[in-house]
Amino acid sequence: MKVSIKNMVCCRCIAVVRQVFEKMDVATVRVQLGEVELEEELSSVQTSYLRNWLSEKGFELLDDRKMVLVERVKTLIIEIIHGADSIDLTLKLSYLIQQKLSIDYNYISSLFSNIEGITIEQYLILQRIERAKEFLEYDELTLSEIAHKLGYSSVQYLSTQFKKATGFSPSHYKKIKENSRKPLDQL
Repeated sequence: MKVSIKNMVCCRCIAVVRQVFEKMDVATVRVQLGEVELEEELSSVQTSYLRNWLSEKGFELLDDRKMVLVERVKTLIIEIIHGADSIDLTLKLSYLIQQKLSIDYNYISSLFSNIEGITIEQYLILQRIERAKEFLEYDELTLSEIAHKLGYSSVQYLSTQFKKATGFSPSHYKKIKENSRKPLDQL
């Protein structure tokens, strides 16, 4: 049995969710971003406890198939941006989504926009900008390296999107060290 969980965005989220299942004494086969595979079906009482415990930790148990699909797209985008070393960011996003989820991109794009209120591409840009902010705050990479790492064709393209999203150029953001990063689950 698989259960889908909203707001799992990092390795710490996986650890917290794993602890919730251990606390419930429910055996898991696999815990990954947005999804937990269980050895057995949950009873209605267990599902109720799970829903409450996840809510206390800032997560949400997803029951609706469409919400699960949208969450899978969000999880995939987070994996693309944060695991960029292993994924070719020059590939079109629509192609990556279709390949990974085996679902028609036009359908998923329309569904995503209706549920989230923004397009998949806008969500990708928000994720890229948050990752760029992270790189800028660490001050370990040049702007050119950041642009390359995030799949931008040029520093200028990164700078244009960054300024549009934040109101600052990347170099200005780096200078003022304004910590305006957002948690990934709130994008």
